Amino acid sequence: MTIGLRDEAGAVIDKFDVNHEKLMHLIVVSEDLSHFEHLHPEYEWNGTFRVDLTFPAGGRHKLFADFVPSGGAQTTIGEWIDVEGEGAGRPVVPEAELAKTIDGKRIELDIAGLSPNADAMLTFSFKDAPSGRPIDDLEPYLGAVGHVVILSEDAETYLHVHPADEASTGPEATFHTSFPSSGTYKIWGQFQHQGRLITVPFVVNVTK
Repeated sequence: MTIGLRDEAGAVIDKFDVNHEKLMHLIVVSEDLSHFEHLHPEYEWNGTFRVDLTFPAGGRHKLFADFVPSGGAQTTIGEWIDVEGEGAGRPVVPEAELAKTIDGKRIELDIAGLSPNADAMLTFSFKDAPSGRPIDDLEPYLGAVGHVVILSEDAETYLHVHPADEASTGPEATFHTSFPSSGTYKIWGQFQHQGRLITVPFVVNVTK
C-alpha cells in the first residue's frame, strides 16, 4: 500500500517529526474489530509512505494514519477500504472480566472513570501466570512502557493513548484518557517483555 499526504491546499507534505521513534504509525482494523495491526510504513519520498499488508479475511477494514507534520500537531487520518472476500462479522461484546492470559502472562485492566467525558485512568497490571509473580521488567516499546489504541464500536472514534510514566517497567502501566461518548469501545494495549510484543484486547461499555 502506498500512502501519499497532502495539505488542504493540495501541496505535498514531505517533512515529518519523529513520533515515538517512527514517522508514521498505521493502525489497521477489520470492521468487526476482531483484527488489529499496528504497523510502521517506510518513508520513500515526496510525501509518500509504503507498507506491505496482509489481511486475514475480506470485508471492510479501516486504516488510521497517525503522524506529525514538521512543526505541526499530531494528526490522524482514517479511511475505509474494501478487501475481497467475506469478513468474520463477529459481534463486539463488552467483557465482564477484564483479565487475559497471553504468552504465560496474566494481564488485568482496571478502569477508573468509565463514563462519557470523564477523566479515565486505565491501569494494566502484569503477573507471571504460573507463579503469580509480578512482572517488573517490561521493556520499552517504541520509546515507552506501552501504547494503547481505543476505538468505538463503529470505528469512528479513535484514541491513541500514551502512558503517564513512559519509563515504567511494571508491574503496572497507567494511561489517562477520556471517552467522548457512551457506547461500546475496544481497547488494545501493546507492551514488550523479553523481546516479544504482547497485544492484549479488552472490550468495555461506557455508560452515563
